[in-house]
Amino acid sequence: MSDISAPSVNRELGEALRRWARHGVGVVRVLERHGFGTVEPGQLLAASSAGETAGQVYLGALDTVAVPLAHAALSGPGTRGAHVAEEPAVAAGLACAGGATLLGHPLPAELADALGTALADGQPAALASTSDGARLLVLTGPELTTRHGGLGPAADQTAADQTAADQTNADQTNADQAVAEVAQRLLRQGATSTERITDAGLDVLLDLWVPVPTVLVVGSGAIGDALLAQAALLGWVGRRITELDAARSALAEFTESDVLVLLDHAGKFDELLVDGIRRGRGFLGALGSRRTQAARRSRLTAAGLTEAEVPDLAAVVRSVRVVVPEHEDTTDVLIHVDAVLAPVRGGRKGSAKLTMLDQERVRAALDINLIVVKGAVPDGHPAGTVLHIDPHAAPIL
Repeated sequence: MSDISAPSVNRELGEALRRWARHGVGVVRVLERHGFGTVEPGQLLAASSAGETAGQVYLGALDTVAVPLAHAALSGPGTRGAHVAEEPAVAAGLACAGGATLLGHPLPAELADALGTALADGQPAALASTSDGARLLVLTGPELTTRHGGLGPAADQTAADQTAADQTNADQTNADQAVAEVAQRLLRQGATSTERITDAGLDVLLDLWVPVPTVLVVGSGAIGDALLAQAALLGWVGRRITELDAARSALAEFTESDVLVLLDHAGKFDELLVDGIRRGRGFLGALGSRRTQAARRSRLTAAGLTEAEVPDLAAVVRSVRVVVPEHEDTTDVLIHVDAVLAPVRGGRKGSAKLTMLDQERVRAALDINLIVVKGAVPDGHPAGTVLHIDPHAAPIL
């Protein structure tokens, strides 16, 4: 399945879920499908109690069934079958005709708010439900370790048998843990996914959304060209801006998964780093020599960063420092930068370990292996820095 989901679409869907949570949300997801060709996973349509909708299922081709089901889901779970003939399917942007079984169910306020917040903020999130939509689990956090709701059978509060109630709680814990482990495994692959889990007595529909980073390159030059090309290769969104006001506006829209790479050394762009550090979202990086970085740091502290903010400044500026072999080759620079930025996927920072999917894409495009150091690095470079590229060695991951 494709792992590419439009960042703006997920953000808008997340904002809608968060806005509607208090008053009730119904959602529609794809339980089963056949045909349609290659389609994106993580299909979700949401409806509010006021009659609004957000998101879509298969580019809107199933709206005649999906939209009424989403509104009905506000009252309780249910399923509907839907089929789209060849001509309307192609007109909607699908490859061919197909059919699907759609699952609609309510999304309680706490779960809608948690899922909406994660999607709107550019963090990974998962929604799991039993195949009948009766029980729900939302997983959030950079590693999907925060749980909302649960998949186990609801305990009978009137039962006198405490042993039965304890067993119910144990069943829920086991089900939640099993699904969380699947979601975390999929997250490590770096791809938005939809899975039907039927092992160990479970029948669970799992949708996982992995945020797609937007890489904002501020400045011109060959490294910026190469970085944007690499972002496209990885399925990320790339933008180049050369004017300060436009860059500040773009940075103001950053989520946790977005990336700034400042190439321009002009002092006026210090304002951009100050904005980013104080806002505290996304990954901020500024490229330059040691002398350039020292001058930049001095200007930023003189511009009013507090002592408490200075350590953050050191972390964000140094983290994107490029370590290259003895020669300066654009491709080598590019890969080093990319390996540092890759952990931003899902908000994971501090380790230059590419996801499995990203590794395969880079190798396929450039026919190389990446040597990644996980422990201490000489010369004071941060742990996890890519030191060099060896086309003949096996990757150390």
